[in-house]
Amino acid sequence: MTPEDLKRLDRAHVWHPFTQAQTAPDPVMIRSARGAILVEESGREVLDMISSWWVNLHGHSHPVVAEAIAEQARTLEHVIFAGHTHEPAIRISASLAEVLPGSLNKVFFSDNGSTAVEVAMKAASQYFLNKGDVDRRRFIAFDGGYHGDTVGAMSAGVSSKFFDAWREMLFPVDILPVPTTWIGDDTIEAKEAAALTALDAHLEANGRETVACIIEPLVQGASGMRMHRPEFLRAMVERMKAAGVLVILDEVMTGFGRMGSVFACLEAGVEPDFICLSKGLTAGFLPMSVTVTTDAVHDAFLDDSIGRAFLHGHSFTANPLGCAAANASLELLLADECTQARARINAFHAARLEELARHPLVEHTRLQGTVAAFDVKVPEGQGGYASSVGPKLKESFIRDGLLIRPLGNVVYLLPPYCVTDVQLTRAYEGINRALDSLSS
Repeated sequence: MTPEDLKRLDRAHVWHPFTQAQTAPDPVMIRSARGAILVEESGREVLDMISSWWVNLHGHSHPVVAEAIAEQARTLEHVIFAGHTHEPAIRISASLAEVLPGSLNKVFFSDNGSTAVEVAMKAASQYFLNKGDVDRRRFIAFDGGYHGDTVGAMSAGVSSKFFDAWREMLFPVDILPVPTTWIGDDTIEAKEAAALTALDAHLEANGRETVACIIEPLVQGASGMRMHRPEFLRAMVERMKAAGVLVILDEVMTGFGRMGSVFACLEAGVEPDFICLSKGLTAGFLPMSVTVTTDAVHDAFLDDSIGRAFLHGHSFTANPLGCAAANASLELLLADECTQARARINAFHAARLEELARHPLVEHTRLQGTVAAFDVKVPEGQGGYASSVGPKLKESFIRDGLLIRPLGNVVYLLPPYCVTDVQLTRAYEGINRALDSLSS
């Protein structure tokens, strides 16, 4: 079929995510990819500066991961994981347990970030029921948090404003403030103190009825790469544990090196009761996620009765192909070469953000690990995900052959670790052109 035939069929049959089909232009057709480069059907090259929705760690079509999947496909493509197991799942479980902090060593497999969160919330709730503590029914989440699109995840992420159409489906979650910050923010200590005061008051009133809290550690992704300091995260976790509230870290985006250390919990020096991982888990090759918890949580489900077991699962739980990809990706991630690449990207961002901060349209520059972000100044009340400046920026990036997807008036870069300094320079030059086009 010709490219036009394919576009016609796409319009006729494909429903694209996060898209208003009535007003959106035709989607860009990609025929191949290698490293940080996507190749359009026309042959035009596009620089992927958001790791294709934050999933790609080491570069597209990485030969080590591709070969691991191919070899596994020739051996075992899938088997029901209830009552069965296999080497790739055992290996990735053991490897994750070795890298994660403390006693996080029981791994439950599912399909994507939303289901990883759903697993954590369901397991946390049943944990207390199994222990006979029937009064704990409440959950805590933080303002601006986004945790996925299943019902529990939406309930926890209701303050992100993505889920107004489904409010009647959601269960109540207590939303508390998170002290967001940026480079040069001289009010952060006061904001942290206010947030912790609000948390203390809430726990005093409701702590004994609370199951768990959930937070995206260090960076809230979808709500605009909103960042908070490790100091706040440590203080929050300490208070939750003192109140007997389980801590769920949603590291679907922040995991696998994005925050500097291999996981944000390691960067901040905290140990949760649950950690949710997806996206980079398989280096962007296959959909898979895990929810990792402790022996103490896991053992509360042990009993002679099936009713106390965790009766949850998915058809493709622990798919061997996904596990093979995860094993290969984790080995690449832990290599010195990858550690050095992440440090190089961080340093490059820091230097360029310092330059960008002098642009009259730029404010609130921020950086954590390999994630750089800033706000484009807009009139009061015209910011956020629906900001009209977002499509204008995106059009400029498309013209420049850059895959940069603004979150409203927030521009961010979250590149694969294979990105070169030359490619990063190209991206920042494109950002400057986009900003200048808004000024003209």
